[in-house]
Amino acid sequence: MPTADELLSAETVTTLARLLARAGGRRSSPALRARADALDGLSYSERVTAVRDAVLDDLPAEWPAFEAVVRTALAGRGFEGWMTFPVNEAVAVRGLEVFEPGLDLLHDLTSRLTAEAAVRPFLRADPARALAVVQKWTTDPDPHVRRLASEGTRPRLPWAAQLPAFVADPRPALPVLDALYRDRSDYVRRSVSNHLNDISRDHPGLAVETAARWLAAPEATTDRVVRHGLRTLIKAGRPEALTLLGHSPDVPVSVSGPVVATPEVAVGEYLVFDWAVTNTGPLPAELVVDYVVHHVKAGGTRTPKVFKLVTRALAPGETLTGTKRHSFKPITTRRYHSGEHLVQLQINGRVRGETAFSLDAS
Repeated sequence: MPTADELLSAETVTTLARLLARAGGRRSSPALRARADALDGLSYSERVTAVRDAVLDDLPAEWPAFEAVVRTALAGRGFEGWMTFPVNEAVAVRGLEVFEPGLDLLHDLTSRLTAEAAVRPFLRADPARALAVVQKWTTDPDPHVRRLASEGTRPRLPWAAQLPAFVADPRPALPVLDALYRDRSDYVRRSVSNHLNDISRDHPGLAVETAARWLAAPEATTDRVVRHGLRTLIKAGRPEALTLLGHSPDVPVSVSGPVVATPEVAVGEYLVFDWAVTNTGPLPAELVVDYVVHHVKAGGTRTPKVFKLVTRALAPGETLTGTKRHSFKPITTRRYHSGEHLVQLQINGRVRGETAFSLDAS
């Protein structure tokens, strides 16, 4: 993962200052130059905010003159990459006053990196008015703009402010996804999948209903879009999602395991287990094979975490086997606690086998 300095360095901000000064017909951008010398110790989000504020200080306060400077920079060379991100944020501040012209400028900026975070203040301020513009982007010839329509309207876009109205009710943005799920660009379709996955976290029924509608009018790429979009529901074993994709929770199988080869594991080591699944039915079986580790919490209770093993079809009588090494290497996102843990084998969302093991976190 790039560091904050690698994304928005002093050199990058100094270059931005020079480009915007030249675009505005001025000798310098004093606020930006000062900010370039005061970035140490700031996180990436803090750098974006600080540089955004410096852009607002250096550029004209009135929209027409502000827009003219940004468009002149766009027309020149070198104005691209991460330096455009805080400029997008400045457009979101200044552009809300004029609304549609602000969104039009973000439309033109997004191909230089992405304006996905900067469109969100418009969607929070007036969802219907912003969506009227965003919907037009779904037919734009530039895939960066079409992706902006989907990515910018995601209810839970990572590293950006949520859209509470769309978390509560994502249906107003569904026409955007309906227009893009068959898009010719995989770049755009991946965003549609991620948007559908966002919806599934709060409205699983609506996500499955939407996916079913797309599968009724598909392209060759639609199955992949839907599978990726329902991935959280599939890992959670939601039967409606699994059934839609042909993975019946009631599939006739026999299961061996998980057979744990390392009943005692220390942090930094591996849990190793074998497993086997046999299709005992008369027809081919579409299987999603996962495993679930129940981690001990500080209070002694356990919390489950689902991990992928394999997705494939098994012929009648066919057996699928495997050995899994699950790492307990320390990670920043999880704190391990000593105690008796569980590992389960999950077939099409249904637990079919369970074994205990102990973890030493001392």
